[in-house]
Amino acid sequence: MKRLAEEKTKILFEKLSKYIGPNVKLLIDRPDGTYCFREMNSRVYYVSEKILKLAEGLKKNELVSLGTCFGKFTKGNKFILHITALTFLAPYAQYKIWVKPSTEQQFLYGNHITKTGLGRITENTPMYQGVIVMSMNDTPLGFGVAAKSTADCKLADPLVTVCFHQADIGEYIRSEDTLI
Repeated sequence: MKRLAEEKTKILFEKLSKYIGPNVKLLIDRPDGTYCFREMNSRVYYVSEKILKLAEGLKKNELVSLGTCFGKFTKGNKFILHITALTFLAPYAQYKIWVKPSTEQQFLYGNHITKTGLGRITENTPMYQGVIVMSMNDTPLGFGVAAKSTADCKLADPLVTVCFHQADIGEYIRSEDTLI
């Protein structure tokens, strides 16, 4: 596992800040220790420094993964966030969208969220802002991008898309072989 290059670190932090804003630094300096991001085979892993030191004794070909996979870099050097990062991003999210129980299954199948399925939305959510999608009982379901601002959602037609689907927990089943 190697350290992220400065350019890739910048790209990663820009992507994370779309969803959690300035709370990115809370991912690194946590109360239970210091965490870091490492790259292996174009995938980015979030790992405790304690575990990282223990893994230094392993050979590169013996190590499959380490920590939690946050996403991967494409050949075009863009970062794609994986659903495995959801449990770490949800507590720090600035903007959230809650969906009605009738819409949860549609979202988990990869569909966008329409206004009819919108339960609540965080106040002052700007358009095209990264959001965490939650069920009405505050269970994180995935993440997406707000297609409308909070003010626009109030005035929108019932069939208008209010959140573009990015990733959901259904991907654990649909894409289990490509997540690691």
